[in-house]
Amino acid sequence: MLAGLLFAMHDADDRPNMLTATLPFGGVTLIEYQARLLIAAGASQIIIVVARLTPELLGAINRIGKRGIAVDTVRTAAEAAETLHPLARVLMLADGLTTTGDTLAVLAREGGDALLVVPEDQVGPGYERLGGGMVWAGVARLEPRRLAELAAMPRDYDVPSTLVRLASQARATHILLPQEAVRASHGVGHSAQALDARSRRAMAAMVSSRSGWFERYVTAPLARSVIPLLVPRTVPVLAVAAAGGVVGLLGTTLTAFGYDVSGLLLTLVGTLGLSLGAILADLRDESGSATWLTRAAAILPALAVLAYGHDATQLSVDGSEQMLAIAGVVLAGLGERALGPAPRRMWWGSPPAYLLLVWLGALLSSPMLGLGLAATYAAATLAAGIERLRTLA
Repeated sequence: MLAGLLFAMHDADDRPNMLTATLPFGGVTLIEYQARLLIAAGASQIIIVVARLTPELLGAINRIGKRGIAVDTVRTAAEAAETLHPLARVLMLADGLTTTGDTLAVLAREGGDALLVVPEDQVGPGYERLGGGMVWAGVARLEPRRLAELAAMPRDYDVPSTLVRLASQARATHILLPQEAVRASHGVGHSAQALDARSRRAMAAMVSSRSGWFERYVTAPLARSVIPLLVPRTVPVLAVAAAGGVVGLLGTTLTAFGYDVSGLLLTLVGTLGLSLGAILADLRDESGSATWLTRAAAILPALAVLAYGHDATQLSVDGSEQMLAIAGVVLAGLGERALGPAPRRMWWGSPPAYLLLVWLGALLSSPMLGLGLAATYAAATLAAGIERLRTLA
């Protein structure tokens, strides 16, 4: 069993009377972001050591609890030791830490005491020194008895610092922080300005990691430009989704009435809007909204392709365009099912990528070309997905 240990004790350096843990990060508060990483790493219990319960912190704790995980707030190491499950191994994150899920995954594995470390000359001030030119990088895996040992000490000891010292004295394993984590968003500090900069890097890393050439070269650059503008203004996910949906449905309607080039282009823009809404929802930990927006971004191109195939059939002799559109949508749907949520290869297709090919065909006044290319691409992607399933079976 894995338990997370978080801290909400330090005030922000440049925000008087505001806890660092409640500063905004990635569309949520920092402590919500930390809890999200712990839950993704497999934590089934989260203990938060608090100095005071502010309204912002109470709101964040309530939102964390809605994810179906046990959340306990304590003020001392003794209370934390009593709350902790006796068989749990503890994954502790420093107050003011920002990091990535990949970094946490390394320490979330089974094992004894372990400390994430980084050379002292590679970071600024504010890190816990360990000796040997190393400092603590803000993540530790601890045995439960470390909390019991700290609980037996005087209460005026600093909890995270003392736990790190106890683990170090117990010959904890040192795990070197990867340089990729530093470039992404890893850091420890209590400055709102620095946290905002790390938040932007984290969002950029998140959208840039999306697989598929269309998502990486079209959706991700757009998200890196737009999402940082939406998050500070607390633009609702529903507003972004509504805008994308209206534009997309307008484009589909225009396509059905014969305005193929402009209609398909508007549908593509609407699909991008829904994708941006899904990314924003994911950043704000609104998993339900992210799921249905992702589905909507896949359904909208299918509707537009079917409308385009029906309209193109009106000028056709044998109605092959409509049959090709239906075949392409079926192949694309089966391909999405076969590929699933697992990482994709760069060349594999996606609904907006197929729609782009259909739009190019409309632009060249060749419905059969666009629909044929999209259907062939969908068939190739489906075949690749099936081969991967056979390999994993």
